[in-house]
Amino acid sequence: MTEPAQTRSITLSTVKGTQVECNELPFYGNCRDVEDFEKLNRVGEGTYGVVYRVRDTKTKQIVALKKIRMERETDGMPVSSLREISILKRMKHQNIVNVTDVAVGPRLESIFLVMEYCEQDLGSLLDMVPTPYSASEIKCLMLQLLKGLEYCHSHSIIHRDLKMSNLLLTSTGLLKIADFGLARTLSLPGKPMTPNVVTLWYRAPEVLFGDTNYTTAIDLWSAGCIMGELMQHKPLLPGNTEQAQLDLIVKLLGSPNDSIWPGFSKLPSSKLLVLPKQTYNSIKQVFPRFSENTLGLLAGLLTYNPKTRLTVKQALAHPYFQESPRAQDPSLLPTYPEVRNQLAERESKRRAHEEDRKRRIAKEDTETLNNKRKR
Repeated sequence: MTEPAQTRSITLSTVKGTQVECNELPFYGNCRDVEDFEKLNRVGEGTYGVVYRVRDTKTKQIVALKKIRMERETDGMPVSSLREISILKRMKHQNIVNVTDVAVGPRLESIFLVMEYCEQDLGSLLDMVPTPYSASEIKCLMLQLLKGLEYCHSHSIIHRDLKMSNLLLTSTGLLKIADFGLARTLSLPGKPMTPNVVTLWYRAPEVLFGDTNYTTAIDLWSAGCIMGELMQHKPLLPGNTEQAQLDLIVKLLGSPNDSIWPGFSKLPSSKLLVLPKQTYNSIKQVFPRFSENTLGLLAGLLTYNPKTRLTVKQALAHPYFQESPRAQDPSLLPTYPEVRNQLAERESKRRAHEEDRKRRIAKEDTETLNNKRKR
């Protein structure tokens, strides 16, 4: 029998001895019952949870429901999820995904974030749509990304996992930064942080070289990788290992050294990883058809030395955003509604195939066991 919602809403979890109680934190209020939401389809899955598109049966609105992974947890809700809730409840900006509520299921480990629903993510769009974005459309997307990032950094939040699949797009062309599971609040004085952050293709060189005292500058490097990906309509630095990633970075920017990056040789992994020798930057050769200001912003974001890398405020003030063509209005961005249906159909087929495979394996196991018994 399902326990009443008011009972389930008393305590979500205990982490490091601290109880998180819905009726003590205004953000949680009385947690919603997950049965209040009609599941329509599954739209994504990441390290920290599965996301469903659902209908709120009370408001009739379409929203997203992110199930927090609890399979490996023995001490309550994951710290990453508590951190994500704590950060998102303070973030109110049109370019950051809005978390409206927390919902719980029949058991205390069934916990969901209720978020605004965004139709697509940029990663899927680039995979599915053959038409590259125009210069004004790229400018529109980068402007929105940097405005969302400016809000984060002005509130001392470092995202630490910016990538195409974490940038959502609404049907009205609004870009939303999502997935704050790895985000951290910066403290003063700075405390060492784990270097095992940011998806490899978007990982800043200081993180690759093992620096644990990195700053918000790592988000700007990721923004540069995203800009390059939008410009060439494919990943800019798609390395499959840390060594391969560094090889690609050197091929694009030349080899790092203490002259352009003071303190480089003292980084933990600077002597462990072998770097190709290249004295020149090849950004102009890779992107020959783009303006000087476009390449100037890209180079300013993809700068080895995090102290001279553009800050988000400097990036927003860059002449790139003032030159023609100006940024497209978000409402005029192509959002390709048919892609959503294609992705849903592909996911449905994949899941059906997986279920069929599991049934076949179970049937074969049963037959094998029966044959052993007959012997």
